[in-house]
Amino acid sequence: MDPATLIGFVISLVALVVFMVLEGADPTSLIFLPAIVLVVVATFGAAAASQTMNDLKKIPAWFKMAVLPAKVPPPTENIQILVGLAEKARKEGLLALEAEVKKVDDLFLRRGLQMSIDGTDPEDLRAVLESEIAAKKAEDKVAAKFMNNMGGYAPTIGILGCIVGLMNVMGNLSNPEALGPMVSAAFIATLWGVMAANFWFLPMGAKITHVSALQAAQMELLVEGIAEIQAGTSPRTVRQKLTSLVPPSEQEREAA
Repeated sequence: MDPATLIGFVISLVALVVFMVLEGADPTSLIFLPAIVLVVVATFGAAAASQTMNDLKKIPAWFKMAVLPAKVPPPTENIQILVGLAEKARKEGLLALEAEVKKVDDLFLRRGLQMSIDGTDPEDLRAVLESEIAAKKAEDKVAAKFMNNMGGYAPTIGILGCIVGLMNVMGNLSNPEALGPMVSAAFIATLWGVMAANFWFLPMGAKITHVSALQAAQMELLVEGIAEIQAGTSPRTVRQKLTSLVPPSEQEREAA
């Protein structure tokens, strides 16, 4: 799991547990299996109902994107690669990059370089690469919306659990001693719904959106680098132009 994501999850849970202890409540009361099953399973089912079958096959990848470390290399790493390719292309021509392309791990960069080597028109090359970026953004938006939908459904489903619990309470009014625990159990479903939405599902949706933006920014940087290499721009100018696209905080961190 991404350390930042794990830290966020743990801080949220610890804050809730500390609050319950300070209020004199028993934190172990959170471990109520019926409420957990209802909120987690029903929320997933409700969110899944809004997707296509093809989308459902992508859900494992969406959860990985939400909780695993983001696959976003430092901008300076890509800039260094592009400057190196620009130096070779400047000295030996674009065709000299044919062998170098095979060593590139990034598939997006590899495809862009190969298209430039093949003599694709610069405008067509940029259009193709930008369309690929747009398609990725659209797919990631669906993933983020799925998590946000779960965050929207969870509290309401928790309330449904509470209603069912209160119905059970009303059916046992003749047994006053059991009413307290039963009312408590009913409200735990609501707690789980709100907690799951705000501690997990909505943050995971925000994480996907953020990671998608970082990856798209890296791809856009690569597009600019490929265009400069194709145009025969000097390596120094390539470095300066690409560095100008990197946030100042990233430039300062690398300089340090």
